[in-house]
Amino acid sequence: MQFHRMDDMTPTDFEVLREVHEENLHKLPALLLSMLDLLGGDEAYPVDRRAHSLQAATRALRDGRDEEYVVVALLHDISETLGPLNHGDVIAAILKPFISESNYWMLEHHPLFQTYFYGTQVGVDPNGRDQFRDSPYFDQTAEFCALYDEVSFDPDYVNESIEVFVPMVHRVLNKAWSPPSS
Repeated sequence: MQFHRMDDMTPTDFEVLREVHEENLHKLPALLLSMLDLLGGDEAYPVDRRAHSLQAATRALRDGRDEEYVVVALLHDISETLGPLNHGDVIAAILKPFISESNYWMLEHHPLFQTYFYGTQVGVDPNGRDQFRDSPYFDQTAEFCALYDEVSFDPDYVNESIEVFVPMVHRVLNKAWSPPSS
């Protein structure tokens, strides 16, 4: 590769970069699952956040949710270490190319919707989510928080193992790379 500026790239240079991006896409499931592992060992909750994530995904799976939804439930909090002030935005942005608009919106807004359950204890309006009542995804997000996020801190709940979810993550994130476009 000889270019110093992108407008000097040749088609051959671009093909090399395409291969790099394809390899990055291939590695993405393992990278995201390793971020899930970073949530293990947290003692601030009744179960660590890795177990919380497994529990949310297990509940969604056992409720018959589709595979994409289950993967979203599994990964919904993995960016808390990378973006502790905006983890919903971070994971939504990462998964946006792979998931539906409704699941993207749910991921992006779940932290605010979750305050419905604890807002009064920390001085936050528990009804802050009401500003989004007109969204077609409001009910889905409220339901996700009530059925899978809020309740998934139960130390007695028996989770599925991570091995159950790994193939699902790979299938949901299976997409060819393409250059950015409008």
